[in-house]
This record gives sequence, structure tokens and C-alpha cells, in this order.
Amino acid sequence: MLSMHTCPLASKEGKETGGMNVYVLELSKELSKRGFVVDVYTRVQNSKEKRIVQVDKNFRVIHLTAGPESPISKKKLIPYAAEFANNFLEFAKKEGVEYDIMHCHYYLSGLTGTIIQKKLAVKIPRVMMFHTLALMKNLVARDELENEGKDRIKTELQLTREVNAIIAASDSDRAYLTHLYDVPSEKITVINPGVNNHLFRPIPMVKAKKRVKAAASDKIVLFVGRIEPLKGIDMILYALKIMLKKNQNLRVCLWIIGGDVSQKRGWTREVKKLEELRKTLNIEAVVKFLGRKKQYELPYFYNASEFVVMPSHYESFGMAALEAMACGVPVITTNVAGIASLFDEKHDALLTSVNNPLDLASKMEFLLTNQKEREKLTVELQEKVQDLTWGKVTDKIIKVYSRAST
Repeated sequence: MLSMHTCPLASKEGKETGGMNVYVLELSKELSKRGFVVDVYTRVQNSKEKRIVQVDKNFRVIHLTAGPESPISKKKLIPYAAEFANNFLEFAKKEGVEYDIMHCHYYLSGLTGTIIQKKLAVKIPRVMMFHTLALMKNLVARDELENEGKDRIKTELQLTREVNAIIAASDSDRAYLTHLYDVPSEKITVINPGVNNHLFRPIPMVKAKKRVKAAASDKIVLFVGRIEPLKGIDMILYALKIMLKKNQNLRVCLWIIGGDVSQKRGWTREVKKLEELRKTLNIEAVVKFLGRKKQYELPYFYNASEFVVMPSHYESFGMAALEAMACGVPVITTNVAGIASLFDEKHDALLTSVNNPLDLASKMEFLLTNQKEREKLTVELQEKVQDLTWGKVTDKIIKVYSRAST
């Protein structure tokens, strides 16, 4: 496994994490259980990091030097791809290890995989998962900093031609790959991500609220994810203001999990923008930035909430939504998110369109004031994610590995 820009153990190391970290970690653990020997290669981001972490008998994470041994924006990592690839080759030679499959996560890992392949006498079958696509990110970019450069687009197009197989997280991502990147449909396999249903499970709301230090009477609306413009967090703030204006007696609050908000001087541009909007809309008292939380803490926050809101402008799938659903918590998301494919016409109350705070406010109000309907949706959504365990996801991915190797 190549995961150049982010480590699957990032949550344990106190770094920013997202769906890809969870994906690589859970998939590697499941492959390991089945007897696959898995090495995940990632970039050193701290000189004090342990270079080789033995996660279990068959699974280890190997940190390779590529550029400065400190955090670097992933947009600035392309120049270090060759160094990463060379250090991989040197490590593999020293260990005397050969691999049967190379699974690349994100275009940067795909790029390092290309460099590695050029230097190998015997090529390794390569499986690619992009996680996000540059052309789609540029389509919905709301900020110049969100725009992806030509180098990334060129690399993604090249990778779609080179690799043996591509795994797409959703039907929508397969459609984008087919129509925008000209990828033959037979090269793409749609496999929805999984969820750890031992960790993400229903917990009594009273117990969960006590654990997260919420008042028993609080009605919590929750957001979990990276704090960046394409996540649409500003739309939740607008919708919350609209809903509270219409229902002044409704005791509701918004909790935002994600980002580093521990010190104000370290706030990102997006956090500052959201903080300014919170003040402008005069909803400071009911909006709370909680910062990062570890994976094992999240089930309590999900179960303490009435529902989760994920109003993304683009989302290849939406791991946080899946985790919430496994906890028996409804999720309102936009119809462009990959996870929206799990919903049908019965779930209109959970789907909204991008940049439509009036509609989102209406959906939020409906769930907050219709307990029976919310409970019914909860049962339906839990049933939909029963089959999305990492074990079943891994079974499907092993079949992709097998086909890519023939």
C-alpha cells in the first residue's frame, strides 16, 4: 500500500485525519487477518516518529523520508515523489521483500508508484483508488486555494491509462472517471467503503450525552469532517440561523468536529471565515467548534446528536455519514455526495441540494420536530449499512487484486 501524503495511524499520532486514513487502516487490518502480508508506506512528518510500526503480525506501517521531516501541504509534495520512490526501492531491497500487488491511494501515491514501476525489472500489478478527483474538485472549488493544478490533473489522466484496475467509492465517482477521464468502464469496480460496526454502534443517548458533557435537554446537530470550503459548513450556519428565526423556542446547538482550533493564532483561513460568519449571524451561543477527536470518541458524539449534517459540494463517498448511520443516527447530506446513492425516494427528508440553506433548514426542522419519522429513518438507514462491514468490503477488494494479477 502506498499512502504517501497521510499516515493511516495519523489519528493515534495526533494529526489531522480523514476518510482515507480510516480506509487504509481498516482495509490493511482486514487483509492482515486473511493472511495477506501488508506494508503501508507513508511519508515521515516528524523526525521523532518510529520508522517502522508493527501494527499486527502481518501488517506494518513504514515511514519513508521524502523532503523535510515535517508536515507539508499535499499540494507541495510532487517534487518529493521521486525521493519517496527511491527510498521505497532501497528499503525493499534491504529487506529482501517482493510484492504481489501495489495498491495506491490518492494521486500522489499513484505518481510514486509510476516512478517505482519504471525502475523494477518485474512490474507489480497496480490498483488505484483516487479518493477524490481533481476535475471535480475544481468544478466545485469555492476558493482559489481549493483549485487543483494542471500537474495533478495530468497525473490522474496518466494513471487511469497505466494502472491495472481502479476502485471507485461510489457510482457517481465511476461516472466521473468514465465520462471525464475516459476510463473504460470494465477497468473500474465500484466498492463502497466499509464501517467498523464494533466501534460505530448505537449507544443510549443519555449515556452518550453524559460522556461528551452535553446537557440532557440539548438537541445537538453534528458535523464531522475536515474544515474546508467544499464541505459546505457555512451552509449549516445559514440554515441554523433560518431555522432558529422560525422556531425561537427550539433548544438546538451545532457542534463542529474537525480541524485544530486549540489556539486561535493557528486557525486556518476557513475556520476564521466560519467564526466571522458565526458572529455575523449572531449564533455564537449555539455553535461550538470542538476541534479534532479520536476515532474511539466519535461514536459518543454521533449518538449524542439528533442527526448529522454533511452538506458537501463534492464528496466521493462520505465516511462520517456512514459511521453515523451505523450508530443509528440520521444524516442529512447533499445529493452530490457518493453516499447519497444509498438513499431512495423514501429518504427525501435526508437529501438537500448544494447551496440551498432554506431547504436544509426545512429538513433540519422536520427531523427535530418529528421524532417518529426520525426513528423510522434511523431503522431504515441502519439496515442499509449492515452489509458495509470492512470484512465484506475486503472480500470484494481481494477479487479486484486477483483480476489485476491475471
